[in-house]
Amino acid sequence: MKIAHYTEIPELDVESQGAKGVKIRWLISETDNAPNFAMRMFTVEPGGNTPLHKHSWEHEAYILEGEGTVVIKGAENAVREGFAILVPPDVEHQFKNKSNQLLRFLCLVPFEKN
Repeated sequence: MKIAHYTEIPELDVESQGAKGVKIRWLISETDNAPNFAMRMFTVEPGGNTPLHKHSWEHEAYILEGEGTVVIKGAENAVREGFAILVPPDVEHQFKNKSNQLLRFLCLVPFEKN
C-alpha cells in the first residue's frame, strides 16, 4: 500500500528526445509493487511539449489544470482542466502547452509485460 501527497514524490525532468519543458512524478509505479499500471503526473511549462511518439499500449490521461492541445493521428485537439483523454495503442501522440500557464495532467499506462 502507498499513501503519499504528490509533493512528497520527486519531480524529474523528462529528458526524452523531443521533450521541452516537461517534468514527471511517478505517483505509483512498479517500485511501489503496483502489479499492472503506473500513474504519472506530468507538468508542461508554457511553450513546452512532450515528445511526439507512439507505442504499443494505450494512454489514459486526465487534465488537472491548465489548457493545451493533444496531438492524436496528426490532429490537434484542444483540452483543458477536467478533460479525459484516451490515446489508443500504436497511435502517434503529443501533449503541447500553448498557454502562458502550467499544463498539468495525470497519465496512466500499463506496465510492459515481456
